[in-house]
Amino acid sequence: MLRRDFLRGTVTGLSAAWLSKRGLKAATLDIPPLTRKYNAQDEVVLGKTGIRTSRLAMGTGTVGWGGASNQTRLGMNPFSTLLLNGYHENGLRFFDTADAYGSHPYVAKALKQIPRDKVIVMTKTFNRNPAGARADLDRFRKELGTDYLDIVLIHCVTEDDWTERYRGVMDVLSEAKEKGVIRAHGVSCHSLSALKAAAASPWVEVDLVRLNPIGSHMDADPETVTGVIKQMRADGKGIIGMKILGQGDMRNRPSEAIRYALGTGVLDAFTIGAESQKEQNDLTHRIAAA
Repeated sequence: MLRRDFLRGTVTGLSAAWLSKRGLKAATLDIPPLTRKYNAQDEVVLGKTGIRTSRLAMGTGTVGWGGASNQTRLGMNPFSTLLLNGYHENGLRFFDTADAYGSHPYVAKALKQIPRDKVIVMTKTFNRNPAGARADLDRFRKELGTDYLDIVLIHCVTEDDWTERYRGVMDVLSEAKEKGVIRAHGVSCHSLSALKAAAASPWVEVDLVRLNPIGSHMDADPETVTGVIKQMRADGKGIIGMKILGQGDMRNRPSEAIRYALGTGVLDAFTIGAESQKEQNDLTHRIAAA
């Protein structure tokens, strides 16, 4: 939580108004050390889904939208090699992809060279139409070169009534799970009201939630968001963190962001998109050193 008794110092990266409400001034974070050790390759279980994967997911959507991302802009061979090196050298067994990032073909090339059952593939559909979502599942599997998808999320939900508005898409994903096409379904939230709706919905098995210590690109301040996540965890939902580095706002302060993500105790796993082997190695080392 972002509280005076949690942060012995003050924070930076937030708006002056947000800071002043809490009697804080822009400075540096002083996050207490962790009480246990973590590793990027630690095996974690996502809530009650039974899905086991690495603590760190390899994100493929940095500045990703409209069918491209910083990762895809690396090129087919460099990006697929980065994914393979993450698997072989750093023990990362979690590929975080999405239709919007255009990263499916790059992940597919990596999947051809490793055992499919040794990695978890999470993807996301932005389709709000049931027929479109059903077609997406078929297309995604072809693009990824796999018979099944481990996790499929409804991407970037903002509406407070999304569990009613998109019931048809939810039913498509439920049917796909019954048929073994996917293993778990859920949502990625981009507003506090959508996050609260996800917490209240028994349909949500996995939630991709924005969390970092400076509240950058989040649904609300960190204390409010972690409160909602605790409710989700109590109900057995798998929680995966995103925006761990505040969409780049903490890119030069990754150790602080990582220690915070680990120290909250509310995340099963988290995703960060590396853009080079050096950056990926650095992330795994910082997790171990947190």
